[in-house]
Amino acid sequence: MDKAKVLTEIYDRLFSSFGKQYWWPGNTGFEVVIGAILTQNTNWTNVEKAIKNLKTAKIFTPKKLYEIDQDELAELIKPSGYFNVKAKRLKHFIEWLFLNYNGSLSKLFKLDFATLREQLLSVNGIGKETADSIILYAAEKPTFVVDAYTKRVLVRHGVITDDYDYEAIKEVFEDNLPKEVPLYNEYHALIVMVGKYYCKPKMQCEECPLENVYRTSKTKRMADCPK
Repeated sequence: MDKAKVLTEIYDRLFSSFGKQYWWPGNTGFEVVIGAILTQNTNWTNVEKAIKNLKTAKIFTPKKLYEIDQDELAELIKPSGYFNVKAKRLKHFIEWLFLNYNGSLSKLFKLDFATLREQLLSVNGIGKETADSIILYAAEKPTFVVDAYTKRVLVRHGVITDDYDYEAIKEVFEDNLPKEVPLYNEYHALIVMVGKYYCKPKMQCEECPLENVYRTSKTKRMADCPK
């Protein structure tokens, strides 16, 4: 299989169907970072409510979040779900940012990609998907963000097998597509769209824009008998 060709076809089909997605929905790099942490295990509508609460309370700055009590923070971000856990994660990140970069995202984002990713992954509560979201959408450095939708789409179209882990899936994109921030930005957003509306656990292939894209014979049989 020519993976570069298939990945390009997938992108072209999705873009033609859904159009530009204008991700990430944040006005500043700081808002993107907070959103990336809050969106773990929830949908964006709930994150927007939590961020609105923080803005209304006039604490939506690194310094104010550094100073606020963790329990008070948890109450404000309650709409995002798992609010006690997420309050702890936010405090871990903000405290780490002040300890190492004097609370400055711009200083953090001046790091080269490899060092930046290593640094973010060292923060308690920031995993690979969150770190890559911050790097791509806030720091604007080319790293591909992988989520459950990404793996599902690629497995069903025969680009990867089910045993691929996060890093292996990430490499498939980065080894076969130009390393460009706008492309990675749009591609990930488009995969989220097709995953939400068509490539669900129970497949809805008939109207999916990727219906005729390459699939293995095994995947075709799966599509005929969705689970």
